This record gives sequence, structure tokens and C-alpha cells, in this order.
Amino acid sequence: IAGGLRDFSLSRATQQWGVPIPWDPEQVAYVWVDALVNYRSALEYARPGEDLSPLWGGVRHLLAKDILRFHCVYWPALLLSAGYEVPQQLFVHGYLNIDGHGISKSLGNAIDPRELINTYGVDALRFWVARAVTFGQDGDVTASGFQERYERELGNDLGNLLSRTTALIARSNGGAIPAVPDDSSAIAASATKLHDEVPELLDRFDITNALDRIWDYVRGLNRHVEQTKPWELKGDERAEERDRVLYDLADGLRVAAIALSAYIPETSTRILEALGQPTDIAWSNVAYGGTIAASGIEAAEPLFPRLEPPTPQ
Repeated sequence: IAGGLRDFSLSRATQQWGVPIPWDPEQVAYVWVDALVNYRSALEYARPGEDLSPLWGGVRHLLAKDILRFHCVYWPALLLSAGYEVPQQLFVHGYLNIDGHGISKSLGNAIDPRELINTYGVDALRFWVARAVTFGQDGDVTASGFQERYERELGNDLGNLLSRTTALIARSNGGAIPAVPDDSSAIAASATKLHDEVPELLDRFDITNALDRIWDYVRGLNRHVEQTKPWELKGDERAEERDRVLYDLADGLRVAAIALSAYIPETSTRILEALGQPTDIAWSNVAYGGTIAASGIEAAEPLFPRLEPPTPQ
């Protein structure tokens, strides 16, 4: 743009296929005119009998960096010339590389995401993409890196936390979660901070740092387990202290599950169900003290069991 804008042709005469230009049958629409216009025009015919054009207001675009010129220069020009509102923001993501190399047919180094889903589940893949690749930058994919995050973060940090907490509730409290919130708890302050910080990051499409912040909270819950040692709080004389610790852990997991629901929705629901909590997802529930008393809690099955990585093809 700084170098000066020039007209561009909206048609091509040498293409074998394309949308015909009504006033010149020897010309077809330039693909980047046809494709871009369809973003807006499809809203008026995508659902028969339903006009979706009001959805255009305040639209955001998500795109790859190799098509930046078409979306930042051509597309606004087309919209302005037709009297339509331009997109409010464009968020540009980078490329994925495999072991430091670009993905290409000639190298035969592509990883089929369906194989990862079949092995690890869709939540694990979604989590890895958001966690390991900073949005807007290029990222490197390795099978060992995927496996390592699956085991260390999903399996250990989150999965083991739920297993340990529910097992302690089942064994030490007869499967009951008592409703004994303590607003002076360190867990309460952490939940408030999480509630306030993550939306600001997501509003900036800082997807990776938002997840980093949530994961700091999850690791804080694990530290709380080690510091409070609820397995040592035995007997009636320590029942009140034990109830508070187990409540904080259950409530912390509930908060974490809701905060993580955009990243690992199926897993979030499983966590809430394991704790006997409602599965309604609302950011207002990312707050300390929302866990209701529950009974019949059993030791949860592993959220992310240990798996053998898929064999390279």
C-alpha cells in the first residue's frame, strides 16, 4: 500500500475454467475476485429462505500469511467499491513445518491429522495446535513432541490431577464433595486472576498465551496438592481441614474445565461429570466457589491414557 495502489484486472482470458463475465463470454472472473466476493454473497443464498447478511457486521477474517495481499488490498477495495463494510480485523497464522522442513508432496513428510485423531483423540490434537504453535508464527511438528505434550501435560498435569482428586474424595470422604468454600484461599485468588486475564488475551486472538495462562492455573492446582498433602489429613480431628482442601481441588478442576472448554470440549465435559457438576459452560462460572455439594464421586478413569504413537507410514 505504501508503494502506491494500482488497478487490477477482475477477469482472465486464458483460463480454461471460471465464472463467465456476463458482458464478455471470452473472459472469466479472476479467481481472487470470485472467491473473495463469495464471502459476502454466500450469506444471501447459503440457507434458502434465510437472509444471513446481518452476520456481516463486525466480521473478522482468519487467514494464512501467503494470501495476505489479496485479503488486505484486493478485498477491501472490492467491498468499498460496492458500498459494503470492510472486515474489522484480520488474523494471520503461520505455517507448520515437519522436523524443520516445509510440508510437501515431494518430501512425503506430511502427517495426516486423522491418524493423530484416531490415536490420541481430537481434543489432544486441538490442544497441541493451540499450545505448541504460537498463533501468528510458524510452528514445527514432531511426532515425539506431540507425544511428549500428550503424556506430560494432558496425561500428567490434567489427567492425573483429576484421578488423584476424585480418588481422594472417594477414599477419604466417602465420595462426597462438601460445599465449604473459603474465599481467603489461594485457589480463590488464582481463579479470579484467571477469570480476568484470559478473556483479554482471547479478545486479541492470543490463543496460545491464553492457554498458557490456563495451564499455569492447572499446574498451580498440582502444586496445591503437594503442599497440602490431603492424603495425610486423616481422622475426625482433621475432617474440616480435609474438606476444605478437597473442595478447593474439586472447585479448581471445575474452573479449569470451563476455562479449557474451547480447547478440549469433550474432556471438559468429562471432568465436570466426574465431579458431579453441571456441564453448562459460561465464562461467568470461571470463579471460585461455584462447586455444588455432590455425592457418589468415584475415582475417575484416566482422561488421557498412555498410548503408543502411530507408526510412520
